[in-house]
Amino acid sequence: MERTETDEKAPSGARSPLVAFAYTAADEEKRQGVRRMKATATGLLLFVAVVYALATWARNSGVTGWPPYVAAAAEAGMVGALADWFAVTALFRRPLGLPIPHTAIIPTKKDQLGASLGAFVGENFLSADVVRARLHSLSIGRRLGGWLAEPAHADRVTAELSTALRGALTVLRDADVQAVVGEAITRRADAAEIAPGIGKTLEKVVADGAHRRAVDLICARAHDWLVFHGDSVMDAVQGGAPGWTPRFVDRKVGERVYKELLRFVTEMRDMPAHPARGAIDRFLTDFASDLQADTDTRGRVERLKSDLLARPEVQDVIASAWASIRSLIISAAEDETSELRMRARASLISLGSRLATDTRLQEKVDGWIEDAVVYVVTTYRAEITSLITDTVAGWDADQTSKKIEANIGRDLQFIRINGTVVGALAGLVIYTVSHALGG
Repeated sequence: MERTETDEKAPSGARSPLVAFAYTAADEEKRQGVRRMKATATGLLLFVAVVYALATWARNSGVTGWPPYVAAAAEAGMVGALADWFAVTALFRRPLGLPIPHTAIIPTKKDQLGASLGAFVGENFLSADVVRARLHSLSIGRRLGGWLAEPAHADRVTAELSTALRGALTVLRDADVQAVVGEAITRRADAAEIAPGIGKTLEKVVADGAHRRAVDLICARAHDWLVFHGDSVMDAVQGGAPGWTPRFVDRKVGERVYKELLRFVTEMRDMPAHPARGAIDRFLTDFASDLQADTDTRGRVERLKSDLLARPEVQDVIASAWASIRSLIISAAEDETSELRMRARASLISLGSRLATDTRLQEKVDGWIEDAVVYVVTTYRAEITSLITDTVAGWDADQTSKKIEANIGRDLQFIRINGTVVGALAGLVIYTVSHALGG
């Protein structure tokens, strides 16, 4: 019966089977063949026994010539058959049920055989030199390159990577990832001083004149706003006048202030060389220099940065960024025509082409693979070999013996047949030589 689980009823301290070990219908069919070969070998033993009996009877009856030779051959054939029967039987069980030492080897020595097999594999197959030499002979880098250079193979790898990526993103909990991303961004932003970087960027922007477009836009919008909200500006000026001034004076002052503001903004909009624009350039240049060199300015920027990062709204934006990124990645991974998958496919084909032709790159890849596999093998060799020893130790002794006998027993029965034939021939030769020398 096939066992699919570990033995839950094993007593404390006992080894539980690690792997199910089944005696299958295929094994039973092979065992039928073993039985037929056993019958053949046993029939041959009975045949030589009958021949021996008949030859002995003929010799004792006074028949001369052949009986002694046949009797000697048959006798030696029986000895050889019985010896090989004992040897083959002793592998799997005790012959005739007798407690003879060093018999039933497989059932009684199963664990030792597993340990010896594990040690043999570890010493001869999992050594660093053997693994490295074998991997080097395979030229994995060149073969991998040729395989990846095929568009169909690159498509397959891209599809598998996309599936793995989608699976990983699906398994991850959004709340956990958002917390990690938010903390990482906040910690990194808080640890890095941003004022010098902003100063260098601002300095380059002013030097290139890129800020002038922003000034142009501000001036144009300010002019349009003043045109459409002139009454509001004049009302604001009049509302701030002292109460003792006449109303017509306040109105004149408001109109004058509005006209001057409109003239000033219009001139700034239409005159690239306006003095106010130059003042803005000088202010931005000085501010860029202070951001890089002035300790007080840099400190105030850092405090402003910390205050902004600590605000809940900013933290929510940082955390919610993961949801958008995740959605974009999943959509790109699912779409066969997405830029992500097309670039990944092109990169794989390019890498494969280089690997297939670039000897130096092949050597690098081979070296990386060899080093990685050798590290795993040498570091975890005991765990790998223990898989063999523990698995064998977990097998049922009787099931193991039956399974092994079913798979190799037929060949072992040929040993019995060969022993009978070789024994008979050896006996015939020995008797013939002895009789010739004695005669």
